[in-house]
Amino acid sequence: MTINVVQKIDDIVPVRHVLISVSDKTGLDVLVPQLVKINPKVRIFSTGGTYSRIKDILGAAADNCLVQVSDYTGQPETQGGLVKTLDFKIYLGLLTEKYNDAHQDDLKRTNAVAIDMVAVNLYPFRETVAKPDISPENARGNIDIGGPCMIRASAKNYIRVASVVDPADYDRIIRELALNQGCTSLKLRFDLARKAFDHTAEYDRAIADYLAKQTDAQISGCYTS
Repeated sequence: MTINVVQKIDDIVPVRHVLISVSDKTGLDVLVPQLVKINPKVRIFSTGGTYSRIKDILGAAADNCLVQVSDYTGQPETQGGLVKTLDFKIYLGLLTEKYNDAHQDDLKRTNAVAIDMVAVNLYPFRETVAKPDISPENARGNIDIGGPCMIRASAKNYIRVASVVDPADYDRIIRELALNQGCTSLKLRFDLARKAFDHTAEYDRAIADYLAKQTDAQISGCYTS
């Protein structure tokens, strides 16, 4: 396997395409209008309840910038939202490098776009298993798959992509976008990447700790009558 060694990047990256899919919708009413105000040509891709929330926030203006992920990928969400964002076009957009000609050819070949910012937070697993009498099946259903994948992909590619996992960072991001004419800096992207990997590590640790406490009898009893 040949590993790409990146030798050229941009410190300042314009935010033209944003993917937002959040369990905690706190602050969207601040972040989303500012993204549109700072760059009226921005395109926002979203899913499920997040899409509906953004549409409510933007009103008629949503028609100019808001896109369902399923419309972008050409793949409808599966029942219950089981699969929404696990798609080649999404991950190509997250992982592609600006100065890699092969990556740019792949974008053109698939009619995909480079995604410059991802705002994702995860199913509330820790909060779910803290409830009394929670079943292993209910816990299993709150294990997020697509969210951690998007966080990790965008954080890995911090040379170009901002990975946003905490609504508390929205104000900082908005300030930087306003200061830099709609662009993020490498320092911001790197800071967000460090936080993103902490976030997914804590999430996986919570799942592993929960599963370690379950007995064989508890697991089998959940699925047999």
